[in-house]
Amino acid sequence: MTATSHPLVGDPAELADYSPARIAQLAGDIRDFLISKVSRTGGHLGPNLGAVELTIALHRVFRSPHDVLLFDTGHQAYVHKILTGRQAEFDTLRQSGGMSGYPSRSESEHDVIENSHASTALSYADGLAKAFALQESDRRVVAVIGDGALTGGMCWEALNNIGAAPQRPMVIVLNDNGRSYAPTVGGIASHLAMLRYEGDRNIFEELGLAYLGPVDGHDMLALETMLRKAVRLERPVVVHCLTRKGKGYQAAEQDEADRLHAIGPADTVQPVGTPTWTSVFAEEIAAIGAERPDVVCLTAAMTEPAGLAQFAQRFPERTFDVGIAEQHAATSAAGMAIGGLHPVVAIYSTFLSRAMDQILMDVALHRLPVTFVLDRAGVTGPDGPSHHGMWDASLLPVVPGLRLASPRDPARLRELLREAVAVNDGPTVVRYPKANTSEDIPAVRRTGHYDMLRENPAAQVLLVSVGPLAEACLQAADELAKHDVAVTVVDPRWIAPLDPSLLKLAGRYRLVVAVEDTTTPGALGGRIAQALAASGSGTCAATFALPPRFLPHASRAQILRAHGLDAAGITTTVLKRLEALS
Repeated sequence: MTATSHPLVGDPAELADYSPARIAQLAGDIRDFLISKVSRTGGHLGPNLGAVELTIALHRVFRSPHDVLLFDTGHQAYVHKILTGRQAEFDTLRQSGGMSGYPSRSESEHDVIENSHASTALSYADGLAKAFALQESDRRVVAVIGDGALTGGMCWEALNNIGAAPQRPMVIVLNDNGRSYAPTVGGIASHLAMLRYEGDRNIFEELGLAYLGPVDGHDMLALETMLRKAVRLERPVVVHCLTRKGKGYQAAEQDEADRLHAIGPADTVQPVGTPTWTSVFAEEIAAIGAERPDVVCLTAAMTEPAGLAQFAQRFPERTFDVGIAEQHAATSAAGMAIGGLHPVVAIYSTFLSRAMDQILMDVALHRLPVTFVLDRAGVTGPDGPSHHGMWDASLLPVVPGLRLASPRDPARLRELLREAVAVNDGPTVVRYPKANTSEDIPAVRRTGHYDMLRENPAAQVLLVSVGPLAEACLQAADELAKHDVAVTVVDPRWIAPLDPSLLKLAGRYRLVVAVEDTTTPGALGGRIAQALAASGSGTCAATFALPPRFLPHASRAQILRAHGLDAAGITTTVLKRLEALS
């Protein structure tokens, strides 16, 4: 199967004049194009294969960008990108300097929001509808939600407001494919299933919205008829569309795990036998579960991606998928802890920020033993600014009583995870990146909580390596030795709260540099510098981390290198710091 080389669509306005036969041909061509391109670059395949006809129908009925199309869970916007003039850029999808895998305001006037965190589009839509009403504009607002987004509480906060204002028109397209990554869970899933087969009164009408459907989301004529009917109602209306994730590609339709929700590049060759951080966690948490019947696991619609599939298979009654509801996951875990269990919440780092209030007030305030395991921490790579997990290690240290660990290698991940679930007087967090693991890095000795990785009695420089950056720090120490700069390297293991033994060690050095892939404000280096200054130490302590801004998509290695967080960059930074101190 080869991708179409000629432009599929020149301008979305052209679609209104296409014949039914030409539309059917276009849908097939788009699927062929997506399979070919996304298989080569990697990206979100299954959700977009299921949204082909739906997206074409939206662009035939509405006039983008005059009418605003908002895509919740923005990974389902690839077809929208094709129809709005970005077909030629798909060879650069999720590549450094190339096209984003999500809506991007810098790419096109047809992209109004850059969301890729689920359950937000209805709130954006509510705000836009209010703005247009106040401006007496004839622009229409269309919000496309799906991939389990209705399991997120923010959707219902928005619907509560939207339904109360029948005078403000809005079209809510419910792309119901029955799934997020895995099948959609909870009462809303049961309600949508009932609507598919029984109809009758429904929750949307009870909230004050009109309801149309269900309609076959792959039947172009039926879709357009329903969307035009929704427009004529001149009020908030839900159009319930039934689609099949991965439609038109047998490999996706038969993939029971997630319908090929997201795939890697076809030309990526993984080293044989090299585990990922996620797979190491998956094995260890299952082993802990066998030893500790009080350990339960929660996930926000990501059982397999977050590493809980093995635990869920062995202990299904102790595994809870709460849907795309990170806030609820945190407080539900708090309730479990009050009830005598030790919950482990496995979640992507980027999504944890949604639950900060719950971690602070519902878990930490009550000093509850809840462990949060943060996958995709630090720089993640091609998913871009909304998915880099570069905020957690700056935000979490402000939470009283919280302990935050960053393992450097697989052995430390297993070790720190066990230490975390052994804590019974407050929350614990273990963070690790989206990457293959390196070989275990042995310690010379352990003092307090920190591991000494390289010790040089003559050293005036202390490198504090955070998590997986230990390897780069050790390589930098070798390079600095060639410049006659002796360096000691330590791994703090637990990066919050500050280890008194580490502070005592740091005070013996002329220069201390903490190397970490989190954002600079709130990072470990700054906290060490503050503590040393408060103690009256003359040691110069510095943070070497990521800048406080949203970083573009590229590979993890490319981004770390671009910000000097590789061996060469660390070496250069230390030499410059020493020169400045001279």
